[in-house]
Amino acid sequence: MDVAEVGAMTRVASIPLADPALARRLEERLAAVEDRLRDVAAQADPLAHDASRHLIDAGGKRLRPALTLLAAELGDAERPEVVEAAVAVELTHLASLYHDDVMDSAPLRRGAPSAHEVWGNTVAILTGDLLFARASATVAGLGPEAVRIHAETFERLCLGQLAETVGPGPGDDPIEHYLRVLSDKTASLVGTSARYGAMFAGCPPETVSVLEAFGERVGVAFQLADDYIDLVSDGALTGKTPGTDLREGVATMPVLLLRALVTSGEAGPDDQALLDLLSGDLSDDTTLAEAVAALGRHRVVEQTHERSTALARQAVALLDPLPAGPAKDALVAFAEILVERDA
Repeated sequence: MDVAEVGAMTRVASIPLADPALARRLEERLAAVEDRLRDVAAQADPLAHDASRHLIDAGGKRLRPALTLLAAELGDAERPEVVEAAVAVELTHLASLYHDDVMDSAPLRRGAPSAHEVWGNTVAILTGDLLFARASATVAGLGPEAVRIHAETFERLCLGQLAETVGPGPGDDPIEHYLRVLSDKTASLVGTSARYGAMFAGCPPETVSVLEAFGERVGVAFQLADDYIDLVSDGALTGKTPGTDLREGVATMPVLLLRALVTSGEAGPDDQALLDLLSGDLSDDTTLAEAVAALGRHRVVEQTHERSTALARQAVALLDPLPAGPAKDALVAFAEILVERDA
């Protein structure tokens, strides 16, 4: 793709789209999703209302609902169930963020103070529960099959978080364990987002299966890209505090690759010194910033980016059976932007 082609594209939810008609449709439907998000999250209680709207009002890329809408372009994207499905996946994602930020002690989310920083841990957790309830109610309107899929996805989200919290067991490969965590904790909902779009647009089962597999693969790529971005991007761009996972002792892919390098016996003294720094007390902001900068310069960060890019390519290859056209082109662009973004 040359510079002229990129310049001629329209970006919708950060996705570059070459087809103007598709871009207009997605903009209109994403606006409908945004309106419905605010309606569905509204609460009669003032505190519950403000807390529930906190992350919605903070904005976000809305990549999951965008994927639902894109997948629906392979069928009848005008069906009202498509927008409702897009709302359900974004509500589920938002609910999980309230819980994640409490568990990670993250002070910022999307450039704004995290809910637990504003209202405390208990209110933040209960607000996440409220949004999960509203997501479930939304899915209930889509029928029993959607309810089953949503329940299975929610189970995987919880199991992924649990596996991350407990860590790999004796004999487990830490890198493979981490990839399984990402598959459940992140990719399951991305896969469901694509599955819902195709399903509620009336696509044939084989197309639904292709889109779900695409979403699962690209979801892991997305999270690996986050691991990379967290170490090399400006926190003002990402809206998150860099190094939160390091401070909380959560080993992301760069740390796991560094540990594997040291364990292999092929590491140098600088590699061991960096691992010692990361294993120490990172509660001080200056020390954390030094650790983030040092790890960000290490080759394991670029190796993480390479793994993310390879998974995105695999996801794109899964789309081969789909018919050529603007929708397929947009899905390819979706996979590419997830791993080449800087926030």
